[in-house]
Amino acid sequence: MTENAQQQPSAPHTELPTQYAPADVEGPLYERWVERGYFEADEKSDKPPYTIVIPPPNVTGSLHLGHAFEHTLIDALTRRKRMHGFETLWQPGMDHAGIATQNVVERELGKEGKSRHDLGREAFVERVWQWKAESGGQISGQMRRLGDGVAWSRERFTMDEGLSQAVQTIFKRLYDDELIYRAERIINWCPRCLTAISDIEVEYQDDDGELVSMKYGEGDDTIVVATTRAETMLGDTAVAVHPDDERYKHLVGKEIRLPLTDRSIPVVADTHVDPEFGTGAVKVTPAHDPNDFEIGQRHNLPSLTIMDEHAVITAHGPFQGLDRLEARSAIVAALRAEGRIVAEKRPYVHSVGHCSRCKTTIEPRLSMQWWVKVGPLAKAAGDAVRDGRVKIHPQEMEKRYFDWVDNLHDWCISRQLWWGHRIPVWYGPNGEVVCVGPDDEAPVGEGWRQDTDVLDTWFSSGLWPFSTLGWPEQTESLAKFYPNSVLVTGYDILFFWVARMMMFGLYAMDGTPPFHTIALHGMVRDQFGKKMSKSFGNAVNPLDWMDKYGSDALRFTLARGANPGVDVPIGEDWVQGSRNFANKIWNATRFALMNGATVDGPLPEASAMSATDRWILSRLNSVVAEVDAFYEDFQFAKLSDALFHFAWDEVFDWYVELSKTTFQAGGAAAEASKRVLGEVLDVTLKLLHPVVPFVTETLWTTLTGGESVVIAEWPTDSGFRDAAAEKEIETLQSVITEVRRFRADQGLQPGQRVPARLTLDGTALAPHEAAIRQLLRLQPEGEDFSATATLPVAGATVALDLSGTIDVAAERKRLAKDLAAAQKERQQADAKLGNEAFLAKAPDNVVEKIRTRLAKADEDIARIQAQLERLPQA
Repeated sequence: MTENAQQQPSAPHTELPTQYAPADVEGPLYERWVERGYFEADEKSDKPPYTIVIPPPNVTGSLHLGHAFEHTLIDALTRRKRMHGFETLWQPGMDHAGIATQNVVERELGKEGKSRHDLGREAFVERVWQWKAESGGQISGQMRRLGDGVAWSRERFTMDEGLSQAVQTIFKRLYDDELIYRAERIINWCPRCLTAISDIEVEYQDDDGELVSMKYGEGDDTIVVATTRAETMLGDTAVAVHPDDERYKHLVGKEIRLPLTDRSIPVVADTHVDPEFGTGAVKVTPAHDPNDFEIGQRHNLPSLTIMDEHAVITAHGPFQGLDRLEARSAIVAALRAEGRIVAEKRPYVHSVGHCSRCKTTIEPRLSMQWWVKVGPLAKAAGDAVRDGRVKIHPQEMEKRYFDWVDNLHDWCISRQLWWGHRIPVWYGPNGEVVCVGPDDEAPVGEGWRQDTDVLDTWFSSGLWPFSTLGWPEQTESLAKFYPNSVLVTGYDILFFWVARMMMFGLYAMDGTPPFHTIALHGMVRDQFGKKMSKSFGNAVNPLDWMDKYGSDALRFTLARGANPGVDVPIGEDWVQGSRNFANKIWNATRFALMNGATVDGPLPEASAMSATDRWILSRLNSVVAEVDAFYEDFQFAKLSDALFHFAWDEVFDWYVELSKTTFQAGGAAAEASKRVLGEVLDVTLKLLHPVVPFVTETLWTTLTGGESVVIAEWPTDSGFRDAAAEKEIETLQSVITEVRRFRADQGLQPGQRVPARLTLDGTALAPHEAAIRQLLRLQPEGEDFSATATLPVAGATVALDLSGTIDVAAERKRLAKDLAAAQKERQQADAKLGNEAFLAKAPDNVVEKIRTRLAKADEDIARIQAQLERLPQA
């Protein structure tokens, strides 16, 4: 534990309201934290640094439950480290989200009957900046609602001046090192967004399509190929077969007629073809398929682009001007009319790529684009994890990381957009190509023009851990806070973002990786484990739950489900349960304040404390150690669960209840317990604070009189343990639990008082008779006391006089009826399980259900018989 409580001013012990109202507390508290600068980070401080960057949310959107989940985990880590005495920086900011933001603003323009081309590039970009100024504050407001302890004075945006300089700098360095180049390759093209997108921005799903087998060539020189994209046949420049396929050896090297065109195309032999699949022959369209492009390169085949950027057919002929899907139907009909359709299969379910932003089916397209040569960068990113400079947590996620970085293809970084970092390359009138760094003058004069493309959004966000700290300038912030201590992010963007940051960080920062640890978490799902989506009708706005139950309740629910790398189910009932937990903390602290709990002065000597006091302090220290270990292992669910059960079960349900007797008795024991209760709440509130900051701040400052729990000292394990006291209280708990169970079995109301004789002499329970009587509602025995039920528990005896509290005859009759029902249930289940014919035919799950019924019936019979034995004789 901590000495901090001894150094605090006397608590004012102002009275708390009877109920906790999050809406009245959270907003003002957060603004007070910000005004006092608790979340700011000082690069001149001599404290050890602890740095985490926020995965920058898109400026287009608002925080969803996934953001709330991730922010809760990061905030918990940074709040704890701040209390540990670290100079803590949680770096905030937002991503300009190139495609998504341009789409939003273009839709707004569409409502005015305009397109971006009506405005022109410069005016359109200005319009986007205007939109950002009006809409960009939504996310920061939601972050404040959640309690994010970010350094707001350092907020960055991927398109701000400093980060733009960083982007231009690293582009220039990569270009000069021949790690950026321009080339014509097959890319993923979105006909809706009108831009290239990277492989990881393509979402694959099974779609209903068609598989058409069609005949090329004439007479003996015919060959059958199959395709799901018949429209691309207009761009075929070969048919490929495997070189060892005897069926087609006579055709290799020959030219055959391509239907519906006036062209002939060669038959080529290529080992890429699988002779066992389909007919063993494939059509080759180098300009519209990545595999076909590779075949075309190997065989010097021409690449014919037959669609424009809108996926409209441009090839001369009757299909020109048709959309790709219209052309598909028309081409199949034309081939059918010529007798060239051999087979048609509809529907044919196959995996189809879609743009992750607008869901349009992507079109492979040959295009001149800018690329990063990732080979050496990806190797460095892999080596940093292999040699231990960077840890991935949980460790089993390393395989996914290596599978990606070890097989990474060159990265297409150019996008055909207007919103984003424009590629800093100028083209001259005589074919000159000049890459311009931030300190260079761009070439001017007639015929010079800048490249019209912008960079992929992930290019700038890949610089986030160091560009936000002032790089390429060698700033004090960069020296203090780089590398980051940990990156907390979802496993779903391990490839999108994490790998990019690893490659760029190692390259730009002389081999120093951007973070020491990558802590991966799962996705938030609904309570049934289903992905949350507006289309499924199960998406939740976190603000709705925060409005209803408070931010602490949402945060605690999310943290309690956060097992490393595993998806997190969440339901409203669970948030409501966490709200109840916050209320429980509130009520227990109110009780403590009303009974004089204090943090003033040192703790009493162990000899001056009761076993109850020693027990709770021993357990408190164990929990401090346990929580610390869980934090270091990013086990948020386990630490939250440990705190929940300690606070609710041990502190509130047992220690507080046991303390009531002590407080009523008064004297030295009561004074000791007041100090112990104050200590327990002081430490428990600190331990809970990183996850539930608002309610703990209110209660801790009221209890201790301290300035803020945000800057309080994190508790430490003092090493105090008392195994004997723990065993003594465990025995006490077992007695109380057992008698409560018996009372419930006899139908007694919880508050109903019963005469009892306690025989505790010679046991560790003797000092606890008053507490036992109070908690069990046991009144002293009178002159006419008659022990109608006797319970031997833990070496003690509890004799109860139930003669005046229950109708024994009626209770025996009720229990006899229940026993008969349980015995009948057992007989039926046993008969079924003894029937060999039934067991041979019944499904496994049905048999298992009957076994469960049999076991339950056995339990019920034993329980009811025990209750009957305990009843007094009628």
